Amino acid sequence: MNDLTAAASFDLKPGTTAFLSKRRHQLLINNEWIDPPNLDRIDTLDPATGEVLGDIPEAGKAEIEQAVSAARAALTSDAWHGLTGSARSRLLWRMADLMEENIDELSELETLDQGKPLGVGRWAEIPGSVEQFRFFAGQCNRLEGTQIPTSIAYQPPGKRIHAYTRKEPVGVVAAIVPWNSPIIMAAMKLAPALAAGCTVILKPAEDTSLTALRLGELAIEAGFPPGVINILTGRGEKTGKALAKHPGIDKVAFTGSTGVGKQILKYARHNLKRVTLELGGKSPVIVMGDADMEAAIGGAANSIFFNAGQVCVAGSRIYAHRSVYDQLVEGVSAYADGLKLGHGLDQTTQCGPLVSKKQQARVLGYINQGKEDGAEVVTGGAALDDPGSFVQPTVVANVAPEMSIVREEIFGPVCVVTPFDENDEVLALANDSDYGLAASIWTESLSTAHHMAEDLQAGTVWINSHSMYDATLPIGGLKQSGWGRESGQQAVENYLETKTVCAVL
Repeated sequence: MNDLTAAASFDLKPGTTAFLSKRRHQLLINNEWIDPPNLDRIDTLDPATGEVLGDIPEAGKAEIEQAVSAARAALTSDAWHGLTGSARSRLLWRMADLMEENIDELSELETLDQGKPLGVGRWAEIPGSVEQFRFFAGQCNRLEGTQIPTSIAYQPPGKRIHAYTRKEPVGVVAAIVPWNSPIIMAAMKLAPALAAGCTVILKPAEDTSLTALRLGELAIEAGFPPGVINILTGRGEKTGKALAKHPGIDKVAFTGSTGVGKQILKYARHNLKRVTLELGGKSPVIVMGDADMEAAIGGAANSIFFNAGQVCVAGSRIYAHRSVYDQLVEGVSAYADGLKLGHGLDQTTQCGPLVSKKQQARVLGYINQGKEDGAEVVTGGAALDDPGSFVQPTVVANVAPEMSIVREEIFGPVCVVTPFDENDEVLALANDSDYGLAASIWTESLSTAHHMAEDLQAGTVWINSHSMYDATLPIGGLKQSGWGRESGQQAVENYLETKTVCAVL
């Protein structure tokens, strides 16, 4: 069922209303909000209703040059480079406090701009974003080098060698983030980069730029010096591409599709800039015959229908032991049928829209192709007849490994379910993918769980759970799911260079 209501009919927080009332949004460069009159502008829509919430400018060459110059100047300035680790830590902690103080407003903006149910932002993603800043605030004083004893045979007589390493910021970072979870993806790049002492140009997705722009306001309020955090809105093929190619950018941190990730690598080669990539996924969910079926059904369903399947680790391939296959299909289908679709600001909504009509058409195209290939749609499989970008939660059976609906990332509320008989069989099926981002195993056998966790080709494996995240846990992919890790202590290393110093004393 659905219950779509225009955003204006909801009782929004005053801060949300004030932000939306601007309608015409600006770029943040060097702690100043600018709006050059010659720029193209992009409408930002409420995907549940099609309502225009406002518009954003598309940064061009001149604005990118301004932002890069500001970030490069800030990188070596006393106001930023001259700060102690403790002072940087206090800025990150202050940012976290401000986000927490404005959590209701940020949640409403995220829902209006992206479509997700309000509770997803309010109780999961924005608290998670806050914790990113707090965790990495604690890393600012832990950027430690190492003293190295050497065995240099030709050192001068009577002298000693003192050798050590220093950890230094990689430089100016272009952080390019996707539309599915805008604020937490921004936080996962901003927080470790700032902890390392880098400066950042944040490029949010053109479909979902509002919370990034609000973060810019909070960054100024927190006291970040000019040029440390800059925010450029625009399309990926124009603004994102220009940033990735720019010789003044030292590193690109990108989250998005594998196809665009490969393009980023091509752009980055011009000056061999550093790159980290968190890319696509086609994550398997493996339900063993001894699984707690109530937990497994709910977990498998939530792994794909959470945020309408617009999650990089979405459990889009479900493999169920033949002894529980029928029960699993029936249970996940019933879960799908019971979800209430609607506007994310309606607190009874359980599944919101896809981010855009373009994404809706893409998802429906995969479903239709699956049917043409002989797959069976058990439930769902259609759009709603309304102005929003909704697709019914969909369960597909009778699939073959070579089908596009099985092999390609759909990024919508669509899962395929396949039976298996033996452990080796399901491992082969699960690993038969270009992707290796995540996987989950549902079993009561500790031995089975850890054997499979070792053999699965995935950057993250969950046991009797799915999509369990924390700022302390490194995440990232194998194969074509990316390079590098975000979150956890490893994430800071993405933004640091190691310098060796060797002195004759």
